Amino acid sequence: MSKKDRSVFPPLPDPLPVSVIDNHTHVGTDREGQEQKVNDQGKKKYPLLIEGQREAMAHSGIKHAITVGCEVPDLKDVIELASTVKEFSAAIAIHPNEAALHAGVREIAPDGLEPNVLDHHRDYDLDAAVALVAELATSEHVVAIGETGLDYFRTGDEGKGAQQESFRAHIALAKELSLPLQIHDRDAHEDTVRILLEEGAPERTVFHCFSGDRELAGILNENGWYASFAGTVTFPKNEYLREALMEMREELILVETDAPYLTPHPHRGKPNAPYLANLTVRAMATNKGVALDTFCERLLSNANGVYFP
Repeated sequence: MSKKDRSVFPPLPDPLPVSVIDNHTHVGTDREGQEQKVNDQGKKKYPLLIEGQREAMAHSGIKHAITVGCEVPDLKDVIELASTVKEFSAAIAIHPNEAALHAGVREIAPDGLEPNVLDHHRDYDLDAAVALVAELATSEHVVAIGETGLDYFRTGDEGKGAQQESFRAHIALAKELSLPLQIHDRDAHEDTVRILLEEGAPERTVFHCFSGDRELAGILNENGWYASFAGTVTFPKNEYLREALMEMREELILVETDAPYLTPHPHRGKPNAPYLANLTVRAMATNKGVALDTFCERLLSNANGVYFP
């Protein structure tokens, strides 16, 4: 097989001794026999169909996954999946980069990308988009508000105000509904922490795909906020993430895939899926120096405490 072939999923790993929960992934309602959704670049949005997801999860020891809808077209989609497939629950919000587009921001991103403005950005202003989240979040299948937060990598100065406005609105919604909050924090640690402290963070606050260092981990420890580690903690160059993992209190650690992105080492570049949380769990347990079964039990207990108290 060519090393450039990025379409084939990694092999199934050996099962975990205790099944865990992937607390942040992106899986849609595609079924066998149905045409898969594609994104605006014409690529499959969810490259592994649901039955394949379920089988791989069952084999690998991933008992449940929380699938996240953070764009208007995906909000109902993830709730539908959670309502029909027992292995999934839903989290919904307006992604910070989406918030800027709903607010009418059309600036070139700091990374040089032009804004990709679609019909739903024109049809819903920011208030309307957040109101839709609030309406749908009352579903029994929605177990978290997220991902919301700040992303200063993909949104420049013009979009920061819209992102912060959206973030504050989602914080209020999570507290109103007594739901945990999943935070997207990219290149915006200082403002993310500041706004959480100003608004008063929800009782269960999760930094999804934790990207901070030991210092940020200490802040999470002080405030009782959770750090959810993705495949990035397994990348050889990301020693700062492993240092942060070591700093985190074990009762505040979660695991995720953020699939179909961030596939764990040594399969980086291949498609990701919830079953591959298995590899991240193993790497984290090794890094922490904790027996795998003990670490799995801790991760399961933590996730249940956040999402299914």
